[in-house]
Amino acid sequence: MNLSIAIIDPSDFKPSISKSFHNRVSAITPASKEFLESINVWNEIKRKNGFVATKVWDQNSHGHLNFHAKDEGIKYLGYIVENDLIQAALYSAIDQSKVTLIQASLEELTSTDLGYRVGLDNDQLLSCKLLIGADGPLSKVRRLVNIEVNEHNYYQRAIIANVLSEKPLNQTIYQRFLSDSILAILPLSNYEASIVWSCQNPLANKLENLDNDEFNKHLSDASEYQFGSLELKSLRQFFPLVSRSAKDYVLDGLALIGDAAHNIHPLAGQGVNLGFSDVMELSKQLQNKDSKSVGDFLVLRKYARARRLDNEVMSKTMTGLDWIYKENNEPFRWLRGYGMNFIDETPMLKSFFQRQALGKVKKN
Repeated sequence: MNLSIAIIDPSDFKPSISKSFHNRVSAITPASKEFLESINVWNEIKRKNGFVATKVWDQNSHGHLNFHAKDEGIKYLGYIVENDLIQAALYSAIDQSKVTLIQASLEELTSTDLGYRVGLDNDQLLSCKLLIGADGPLSKVRRLVNIEVNEHNYYQRAIIANVLSEKPLNQTIYQRFLSDSILAILPLSNYEASIVWSCQNPLANKLENLDNDEFNKHLSDASEYQFGSLELKSLRQFFPLVSRSAKDYVLDGLALIGDAAHNIHPLAGQGVNLGFSDVMELSKQLQNKDSKSVGDFLVLRKYARARRLDNEVMSKTMTGLDWIYKENNEPFRWLRGYGMNFIDETPMLKSFFQRQALGKVKKN
């Protein structure tokens, strides 16, 4: 396709990369890796840590799940990658002779017969046949075109930070379900990790007011000292957890992708991978549009139909898992533990769940 493309972003197109790990990371699936390789971005990412296993255990039952790459015939289950490194690699791969980069913020949108007129805070006015809103969970594009959104408030906050471990992490993601929180430990190296600790609001408020030493003690307790003592390496950041789903992914001349269309609970780390799947599907539909306009509603609707089911299923699954692990009466705890162990001991069933998390990826 011979298209004129502009990317509008208020942030720096060349983010500075620190020698130390950034604390906002993503768990990239093999399917997302293949996509990034296909657009010549993967090798531009300067740091990435492959993980070979995922271990899940439950505080309130005897349940556990253990996944390993060798069971699926692949080298890694995925990769922990810093978000700013992904962004920097994407921008470095852009052919700036074909794409215009505009550092500005969106101010207004006007629907026209040909698409949209876009007003920016630098007084620029642009016209386009297709406007793609990829501006996050609080999308201004979505708001300006009056697309309604369904929200589910978890009444939780996620604590994000980098930590040092006393014992090696062994290329393994660890996730522990507790009565009032879910702790995920994502390895950045053998002794450093990013944590995502999803806490019910009362616990989050308590942890926010602790000094670093007290927080380290609570964090190490929450992990059952599986890695010895854990020690903060960065500042803590707190984010409210709310899942959202746009009632419309597309309008004539407009498409929402990624968190602008849907954002989910972070407990399985699938948000960024759903976004990449959106990009792949929208690109496919635009390439197959035949003689239709790039912003034709019938073309865009095919993208929306293809992606909504997967996104909704993942969102509902995360909400369901969050509910399941908060229920702690004795019969329910026993049933939960039995179910986890049954899956763990049934290779075909365990492989089914693992393949869903990996995406569509080729085995070695």
